[in-house]
Amino acid sequence: MRRWRRVWEQGGASGLRRRAATGRPPKPDDTQVEMVRTALEQGAQAHGFEADLWTLEVGAVVTRTTGVVLSRASVRRLLTGRLGWSLQRPERRAVERDEPEIARWIAHEWPRIKKGP
Repeated sequence: MRRWRRVWEQGGASGLRRRAATGRPPKPDDTQVEMVRTALEQGAQAHGFEADLWTLEVGAVVTRTTGVVLSRASVRRLLTGRLGWSLQRPERRAVERDEPEIARWIAHEWPRIKKGP
């Protein structure tokens, strides 16, 4: 006899209803995730990183904040899935970049160079 039919005979329609997935709960619980969110909003430099950019080394902050040790893959899932952060890369631009001078050059010098002698 098929399993679903045996369940139907023993429990009726309610026995066939979909159940919540079982399995291991996520390591950091919701309270701990909020603790991590608060810590990350302070910025990377507040936690001893050189630049104010987060990398997957943020796992050290998770461990310090909650006591939960996560793999790099779990840190990524925590950041993107549970915290809603996205993966971003900063634009590489020189600090000395002079936007008004660049605009002037494009408007005046480039057309002259493009025309030729």
